[in-house]
Amino acid sequence: MVAHIDGPEELLRSMNLYTPILVLGAIAAVFAVGSVGIALLIGPRRYNRAKLEAYECGIEPMAATDPAAAAVGQRFPIRYYVTAMLFIVFDIEIVFLYPWAVAFDNLGLFALVEMLLFMVIVFVAYGYVWRRGGLQWD
Repeated sequence: MVAHIDGPEELLRSMNLYTPILVLGAIAAVFAVGSVGIALLIGPRRYNRAKLEAYECGIEPMAATDPAAAAVGQRFPIRYYVTAMLFIVFDIEIVFLYPWAVAFDNLGLFALVEMLLFMVIVFVAYGYVWRRGGLQWD
């Protein structure tokens, strides 16, 4: 279905609806490009060996003595993956909680019980990881 615009006043009114979005997009683009440009112009340029190495999650890269191990690469501790999964789980929880909180008045008791059940399941998993020592960085 194509909307029919009757006159210049209606065209202007429909364009005014998009003006805040376009202004916000322009501000975001100027900020992003400006931040990178300013960092390149006035940022320090002291390069050393540590800055030029690849960043590997805080683990120092080391040469493998075994040729088979060199082909596979270095293994990371499982702790990094558990922490990443916890961040993902809690991000997903926020993605579900935010719209629920916005529409809370219209949802009723059923949605309240469902969200409480969802939160209990997430926190039981969090407690399990905590009790197993998955959050300790020894």
